[in-house]
Amino acid sequence: MTIRKEFLLLIRDFGGLAILFVMPVFLVITVTLIQNNTYENITNQKMEILLVDLDRGEIANKLVSEVKSSGTFKFINTLDNNPLTEQTAKEAVRKGQYQLAIVIPKHLSSSLTERIDGNVNRVLAHFVDGDTLSTTTPFTPKEVKLYFDPALQTSFKEGIKGAIDKIVATIENKTIYSAFASQLSESDEPQELFTQENLISFKEIAPKDEEYNKIPNAVQHNVPAWSLFAIFFIIVPLSMNIVKEKNQGTNIRLYTMPTSPIITLGGKVITYLVICLLQFYLIILVGKFVFPLIGLASFEFSSNLLGLTVVTLFSGLAAVSLGVLLGTIAKTQEQSSPFGATFVVILAAVSGVWVPTFAMPSFMQYIAKVSPMNWALEGYYTILLRDGGIWQTRYMIILLLLFSLLILLIALFYDKKKRSL
Repeated sequence: MTIRKEFLLLIRDFGGLAILFVMPVFLVITVTLIQNNTYENITNQKMEILLVDLDRGEIANKLVSEVKSSGTFKFINTLDNNPLTEQTAKEAVRKGQYQLAIVIPKHLSSSLTERIDGNVNRVLAHFVDGDTLSTTTPFTPKEVKLYFDPALQTSFKEGIKGAIDKIVATIENKTIYSAFASQLSESDEPQELFTQENLISFKEIAPKDEEYNKIPNAVQHNVPAWSLFAIFFIIVPLSMNIVKEKNQGTNIRLYTMPTSPIITLGGKVITYLVICLLQFYLIILVGKFVFPLIGLASFEFSSNLLGLTVVTLFSGLAAVSLGVLLGTIAKTQEQSSPFGATFVVILAAVSGVWVPTFAMPSFMQYIAKVSPMNWALEGYYTILLRDGGIWQTRYMIILLLLFSLLILLIALFYDKKKRSL
């Protein structure tokens, strides 16, 4: 009967049902679309860059050619059918019309060629002719200016600078090879003396079982993360219902019944655990069947459903226990609702739902390790992304269980203490 009572309270609360079911679906769709489009913009689409080439020499042309061949950037040389100048490019970036402008200085090619040829001749004279290795005159590096949009994130800036720096290093090496080859070879094709090739390559491997070859994507990360956010948001309606019962005197009538308060508490826990499972199944069904209809990858869980269900049960138990504690302590709905919502948002922020824990400061990483939402999130990731099973998530499940029991005991003790007064 307590379970039936809780379900009736939920069914009659349309706002609570919207928070529990409609809000999570919109949230996971919106966040996944945004992140998926961001990944595609970075990896699949070319970024438009303003180019002001004041050199127009061989090395500058090589730089432009290498950047174009990378497939990451697209150069723009004119604005409004007028040739770009440094000032117009700078102004366009400042206004946010473009994220980056590159200004290649005058005499870049001639200065670098002259410097490289001088160094090559000096080295060859030392090793071939036996001359004393002379000292070099100081050289002021040529300054290639990069104008970034002030609103661009630092991590994105560093990524772009790293990509351009790699291209520049490749051009420098090729130029030095060519200079040595032209001095040492007497053939018409001096570049054949040195084979300009990549000596090291990188292969990206996710350490998984050999038979497990699924590639993690934004969907695999976001569905469990934001499902967990929705599950913990159950704190809000649960705590509000408990406060409502106290204010209306319903809890006093329940206490006069010839049964233990644990029965009443058990009814709430079971009811809201079922709600947590329904939330999770709804979101994974959306990920499985709705995501492909809007251009996203399908959420794959295949044979992992049992493990995901177990993690969800213990995650829901942790969320329900927090809701019970908040509802027991709070005196009004005005206290429970804002505090519960704010608490869940903060918990999601420090647990790795919004920002990966490895990107947090050291002290925040320690805080994340004591967060029940982080334990649950690690459980989901272990099953979905690390090819684990229920046994591999046992530590997270044990932590969630102990946390839930501790919070429920605190709530029962506080409630009994308050009634005895």
